[in-house]
Amino acid sequence: MRVYLSENAFLDLLLSSAEVYKKECLGFLLGYKLEDRFIIEHAFSFQTATRKPKEVTSLDQSHKKIEPILAQFDRLQIIGDYHSHTQFGTTRGLPRPSKEDITGMKQEHIYLIVAINNNNKTMHWAENRDNTISGSAGDFFFKISAYFLNGASVRKARIHCPFPPGF
Repeated sequence: MRVYLSENAFLDLLLSSAEVYKKECLGFLLGYKLEDRFIIEHAFSFQTATRKPKEVTSLDQSHKKIEPILAQFDRLQIIGDYHSHTQFGTTRGLPRPSKEDITGMKQEHIYLIVAINNNNKTMHWAENRDNTISGSAGDFFFKISAYFLNGASVRKARIHCPFPPGF
């Protein structure tokens, strides 16, 4: 499985993660799914999410307000969600799903985790051997991974994003 991130989605992921840094962000991924890949056009951040350093939750009533609007756009669908894992003290945020993350996964959806940490040195953006993308921007180092359910098992998808500086 492959995931293609548009420039808009990539920028939305970075900005929403950085805006609430030290707490987690959460949002919908909008786009469409083909047989062997997900195309992510937009990442929509939940403004009403309850944020903590190691947890983020959203209100179902907020979803109900925006879902009828999204239904009017034939090409864009909710294809999953994203959230961040942040640095907490000296413990670095990692782009791996927790048990709670896995419990919330649904078939036919994609889930992005944005690890965001303090930036110790400038790193160019790159696609990595572990199917993630990573690099630095501003005061932060980001590493983004994608996961999906394949039957009962959680699998990692390869991310492609040609837009970050240094690609």
